[in-house]
Amino acid sequence: MSEHHLVRQLRFTRNEFIRGLDGVAAADGIRRLAPLNSIGWMVGHLANQEHGYWVVLAQQKVLFPGLRDLVGTGKPASTPPLGDRLATWRAVTREADAYLDTLTPELALTFLRRGGSHGEENVGTLLLRTIYHYWFHTGEAAAVRQLLGHASRPEFVGPMGAATYEADDRLS
Repeated sequence: MSEHHLVRQLRFTRNEFIRGLDGVAAADGIRRLAPLNSIGWMVGHLANQEHGYWVVLAQQKVLFPGLRDLVGTGKPASTPPLGDRLATWRAVTREADAYLDTLTPELALTFLRRGGSHGEENVGTLLLRTIYHYWFHTGEAAAVRQLLGHASRPEFVGPMGAATYEADDRLS
């Protein structure tokens, strides 16, 4: 089975997010320049979204029970250590990929179930939401790095070889 085009885009987006963090020191990863979040929080926050969709709902597993309380939407600001959140993010995305590797165009049109009912957005839309969320925080992390005076940081999207558009990329 070939990789679903939205999964390919998510993986490219993840790589761009992580590329944007290259060279961030541990001390800078916990700095919060209010109202912006710390970079460590951003990494954990994105891990939380993938954990919720692709691990908890899709696979009925909970890898990190307290993650949402630490970095979930609407929770108090926090400055978790960048190294810890990167380790969490890697574990979550590895487990999420176990589900995402099974995605087909038909499965992308289905809904993940929570407590006996399904959400309002199908799996494909949740993938799009995740991709867009990554780009939002990629920009936020770049802004934090700029404010911190990091001279060596990515300024634009990297090479697209891993995420090119192909004629087979159809949503229907």
